[in-house]
Amino acid sequence: MRIFNATAAAAMFTTGALMLAGCSDKADAQAASANAAPVADGAPYVLQGTQVWAVPDPVSGRNYQVFVSLPAGYDADPGRRYPTLYVTDADYAFPIIRQIARRVNLEGPVVQDFILVGLSYAQGDSGADSRRRDYTPTPNGPRNSAGSVHGGGAAYQAYLKAEVLPFIEQKFRADPAQRVLLGHSYGGLLGAQILFSDPAMFSGYVLGSPSLWYDKRHMLGVEADYARAHDDLKAQVFMYVGGYEVPGPDRRNTSSADLVADMKTLQSNLLSRRYPGLKVSSVVLEDEDHLTVAPVGFTRALEAVLPAR
Repeated sequence: MRIFNATAAAAMFTTGALMLAGCSDKADAQAASANAAPVADGAPYVLQGTQVWAVPDPVSGRNYQVFVSLPAGYDADPGRRYPTLYVTDADYAFPIIRQIARRVNLEGPVVQDFILVGLSYAQGDSGADSRRRDYTPTPNGPRNSAGSVHGGGAAYQAYLKAEVLPFIEQKFRADPAQRVLLGHSYGGLLGAQILFSDPAMFSGYVLGSPSLWYDKRHMLGVEADYARAHDDLKAQVFMYVGGYEVPGPDRRNTSSADLVADMKTLQSNLLSRRYPGLKVSSVVLEDEDHLTVAPVGFTRALEAVLPAR
């Protein structure tokens, strides 16, 4: 077991820290870690109270790690089980979500206590290569990444179901009835794939700026196929997207894909099915683009799918 090292994660996504500003001086003081152990000058910064566990995939032979953060009261209440939030792209998303969850609750409960599980990239692969393979549903990747392998989403989904979920629920007091999957971009595409192929894997799905444009909007066809074969979809779905995630002249606009329109289309399609077990909502976060939207989108997601009771 190793402590999660935040150095690489911070380098991958520095905008997250900026989005956490704005609380009171009192809250800042409460957030400070007064009992942090001294470290040698120049030592790596680590997130205290986090864990890293190896959970390999015996089918592919790839080695993955999961990052775990337990609620503050976990040890004091040994009979309690907790909701679990699984987040893709953990190398940047895990530390951001962990700090957001702690920050928003400083002056009173806003979101529930939950176990946070970060799904990391395959060891030995770059983050870009790992996510292109593991988070996409078909091998038909975009032209600008034609040299990369795509289409391993189903295999990665099988790995999550067979290895990761049982590992977490055997080792920690995670409630199997309260699993939430949060994914951004390709991670949101993976979430949609699981939602329309094995929805019971998770009770809640956060599809953040989902790459529904992928392979000629393949996932919209998958949703239609699901609808033809089923009369219910038992899940809570929350989606977010940045207002700049549309084609346009600004450097913050997307080059061609209209993620706002695609998200609205998916929501409209889902609502038209009138599934009795489905709860779906979404938000367009103005003045945010595909990169800056993640921290504020994570915050809205926690408020939507894990509100304090």
